[in-house]
Amino acid sequence: MAVFPPFPDSPDTRDPRYAIYFLPEPGSPLALFGARWLGRDCATGKALAQPSVTGLAPETLAEITESARNYGFHATLKAPFHLKPGHSEDDLRDAMRSRAASLAAFEVGLALRDLGGFLALMMAPSDHRMTELAAVCVREFEPFRAALSDRDLERRRKANLSSQQDTLLQRWGYPYVMEEFRFHMTLSKRLPDGPDRAAVIAALEPLTADVTARPAPIDAISLVRQDTRDAPFVLVERFPFGA
Repeated sequence: MAVFPPFPDSPDTRDPRYAIYFLPEPGSPLALFGARWLGRDCATGKALAQPSVTGLAPETLAEITESARNYGFHATLKAPFHLKPGHSEDDLRDAMRSRAASLAAFEVGLALRDLGGFLALMMAPSDHRMTELAAVCVREFEPFRAALSDRDLERRRKANLSSQQDTLLQRWGYPYVMEEFRFHMTLSKRLPDGPDRAAVIAALEPLTADVTARPAPIDAISLVRQDTRDAPFVLVERFPFGA
């Protein structure tokens, strides 16, 4: 296993955390579907009434979407991080705006999938352009990322990481990047295999039919911020591609 040199002291965990997301265009069918299903719009920060779903009690829907609701309907391109000392939010925004201007939009197909018990919209079929976009975000905005705290490192390692994932964790602050990256827009907590998960899938399938019937435009990267660890992530700015 590769060992990387120690980093400077981690920031105060009371500082905001940032992440780089793919967020669908606000107001688009995909964005509206995700916000309503989760019960919160990441772009505005506003709570929304969740849909009435046949076969799924309202309290059950609220419970299985609670963790995903905090992050908002999104696909992670660079996982949450504190800013490295000497860098500001404005610096990061400027860098993202400049990089986005050089990128070209593309489309990917989406399908409802089971990702290790989590229900999510995933690419169908896989598209190397999305994998490359995620790698660009991980690499090029790495200078803004402060080192993980020992607590965060320990928490990540509780996920029974492979040797390769642990190496990626040390290098990039997250184990599911580069060759381990899987594009996914999470719709539930981890659900055990059985009739309860089957019921949620059955409830979701008709709701996702419209948004999976057409390709999703990948036309921007977004910066989101979490002011404290118990706060939800909210959009700071969406940077459209300009190439």
